[in-house]
Amino acid sequence: MGGFVKLLDLLLFIYFFFMAIVAPLFDGQTALPKHIFHPVLVDLKSWYTEECGDYLVSEKPHFFVGLIWLELLFAWPICLLSLYAIAAGKSWIKTTSLLYGVSTLTSMVAILSEMKNSAKASDKLLMVYYPFLGFAVLAILRGLLPHSSKSVSIGKISAISRKKRA
Repeated sequence: MGGFVKLLDLLLFIYFFFMAIVAPLFDGQTALPKHIFHPVLVDLKSWYTEECGDYLVSEKPHFFVGLIWLELLFAWPICLLSLYAIAAGKSWIKTTSLLYGVSTLTSMVAILSEMKNSAKASDKLLMVYYPFLGFAVLAILRGLLPHSSKSVSIGKISAISRKKRA
């Protein structure tokens, strides 16, 4: 079980690192004025919208903008806390992972339901969104698994593996 938890922590650390960057710089453009973002970021988002046909990003329906605000104000700070918890080997990673996972899963179910029922979404667009659903489930799973006191944190040596000196 300890090896599985370590693998899960590594996967979630990479995901949380990615989301710590993407959420404010990319998703933030949906809810905030474009003039506050660097033109390269605005161009990147325009390219993505055209390439994948993301009609939610281009049309900005009210429910989608609301979910983006939820991500920016709730999920993004929890994402940052989860990054720290994994890196420092904190036991409260269970709580932050569970909170993040449930919030993201709820958002993804609403978004994917809209996409599937509207018949506007291409398979390519769905393949962009499905991994977020998968990582939400992994975060929930991490929140439900016990914290391994023997797990080595990223970036520092755990107290168990240090030797006491007289």
